[in-house]
Amino acid sequence: MDFSIGELARRTGLTVKAIRFYSDQGLVPAERDPGGFRRYDRAALARLELIRTLRALDLDLPAIRRILDRELTLPEVAATHAAALATQIRTLTQRHAVLRVAAARGADAGELDRLHRLATLTRAERDHLVEDFLAELPDNPVLTGLKRTLTPELPENPDTAQIEAWLELAELTADPGFRATLRQLAGRQEPVLRRDPIAVVRELVAPALAAGIEPDQPAARPVVLELQAGWPRAELLARLTAAADPRRERYVRLLAIVNGWQAPEPLAPTLDWAIRALRSTVDRAAQ
Repeated sequence: MDFSIGELARRTGLTVKAIRFYSDQGLVPAERDPGGFRRYDRAALARLELIRTLRALDLDLPAIRRILDRELTLPEVAATHAAALATQIRTLTQRHAVLRVAAARGADAGELDRLHRLATLTRAERDHLVEDFLAELPDNPVLTGLKRTLTPELPENPDTAQIEAWLELAELTADPGFRATLRQLAGRQEPVLRRDPIAVVRELVAPALAAGIEPDQPAARPVVLELQAGWPRAELLARLTAAADPRRERYVRLLAIVNGWQAPEPLAPTLDWAIRALRSTVDRAAQ
């Protein structure tokens, strides 16, 4: 025999108590010298080094015993343990997100429970919640693509930021005011393909913003006239006002986080400029 229990402890970094325990459990064979002290061979050293690694990976003793006894291969145990850890990580990530949101909001017990329930919805339950929200949109073929772009799809293994975004987004879908805004925007969609006025506003207003033109300046008038060439002023103003609802932009930003998309460009400055310019034109016409 090559090692005393103290020498084995120094080589493995394990305590004498731990080695004695593993020996008593039959995981590390030992023999006794004439003085009654335990002695270990190099095979025992190798077994202890493997036990140390497996314990560091949180495998339990029954699983370790089956590996040492060759009842299970190490890859088989590793695969099973990895799957279990993945489940634990998903659960911990959900809890982390819920607790972060609850702490930031100063949530009470009722809100904490609601956040937890939203975080732990099954995929089918999330799909039902989203479908109920999107049912607010009219049954219009033109809106089919819009519905797809508004659909959150939480990945199988979301990170904390995605779960936090999902929690806020799910709450927005239940907001009656936001639902009314969505209906207003969707209800103004023509039943045939036509350029989105918001996209047109972004295209026309961006240069004016970059040039530092104020919406009530005379230099803004050509932009306003071009905007009004596509839509009646009142209709355009109503649509842009609805689109400027901060909840709409917040939903789009949260949606990008949940789906792993690139963050969208903020529309608020562009919409605000266009709305002010249109109203300024109306005010001047009334004078």
